[in-house]
Amino acid sequence: MTGRLAGRTALITGASRGIGLGIAEGFAREGADLLLAATNADLLAQAKSGLDAYGVRVETAVVDVTDRDACFDLVRKGTDAFGGIEVLVNNAGIYLARPFLDYSFEEFHRIQEVNLYGVFHLMQAVLPQMIERGYGKIVNVASTAGKWASRNQSAYNVSKHGVVGLTRCVALEMGRHGITVNAICPGLVHTDLLDQYREVHAELAGKTVDAVEAEFRARVAAGRFLDVAECAHLAVYLASGESDGMTGQSLLLDGGMLFV
Repeated sequence: MTGRLAGRTALITGASRGIGLGIAEGFAREGADLLLAATNADLLAQAKSGLDAYGVRVETAVVDVTDRDACFDLVRKGTDAFGGIEVLVNNAGIYLARPFLDYSFEEFHRIQEVNLYGVFHLMQAVLPQMIERGYGKIVNVASTAGKWASRNQSAYNVSKHGVVGLTRCVALEMGRHGITVNAICPGLVHTDLLDQYREVHAELAGKTVDAVEAEFRARVAAGRFLDVAECAHLAVYLASGESDGMTGQSLLLDGGMLFV
């Protein structure tokens, strides 16, 4: 531990597994106290058990980010427990692949509710205290899907394009308050979501999972998928004082899949 985030409290959504849990571990290693939010109480308890070993304070809350009141209650809980929240990581997200014409309105809307409106709710909940403090860090986890077009996942892409746009606009308004707002746009990362992604796209393409995985790897200059720890390294940078001069950016972390 080098203490790059010592003395700070971070609220991380979708923190019970995958990229969110990886970011939580990276933050704990750097000395941040944590408020972890997710929808699965058992997985949150497991996450807390592992993170307690770093000697930081870890609190958890079962929260659905589509519930605006619950999001504001979550921020109040963090403020009461820790005295404030200096870092917000919006990582909660869902994925559902469909050809565009096969999406029901309810499916399309649900993805926007979680992936985009959840970010909206939590930023509005946490920003007033950051403004009052004159300092804050917001890290939104978007996706390469927020940068380009993809087949059979228009709802997901729309939600992540929205996160990228929201990141830019809020950064523009918050800069004078000493608050930075940036986004990470991961590519193909080893998580359970990647397993789902491969299986669904194999079914839609009428190919084997192995064939689809080979096609995915061929699209990446590095020839491999990323690890959640690599996302955590970038999140730590964006949450630390090292990135005080960076805001409104949506940073590709994809092993060279997109060059935009």
